[in-house]
Amino acid sequence: MALSPKRSTAAVNKEADQVVALLNSGKLIIYSGTQPANANTTAGAGVKLATLTFNATAAPAASGGVATFNAIASDTNAVAGTAAWFRCNKTANVDVTDTIFDGSVGTPSGYDLNLNSVAISNGATVAVTSFTYTANPG
Repeated sequence: MALSPKRSTAAVNKEADQVVALLNSGKLIIYSGTQPANANTTAGAGVKLATLTFNATAAPAASGGVATFNAIASDTNAVAGTAAWFRCNKTANVDVTDTIFDGSVGTPSGYDLNLNSVAISNGATVAVTSFTYTANPG
């Protein structure tokens, strides 16, 4: 028999809430280069282009397994490069022990983080106006 677990809305909401709570006052770091194989792997040769800061309460309670983040503080002094992936950390530390999750960056849609442009100029402001985390109900 195949495995086919399904989780309740209450369970996926709790998961989303717990993951997002780890990011209270945390960082959303945007990198160039190749996204690592998983979130337990170091950033490698990717260049850190921008570091944005999550609110002290990163998001209110999830609904339907989706946590919608509160306002995220922009980075007003980015480094030039082509954004390719992001990592969400508990702190600005780039050590994987602080990593919660990461994902793809692209434009205009279809990525984990969609930006207006992936071309980031030196000294530019990088803003994220909408960001969600979705727990998988199975």
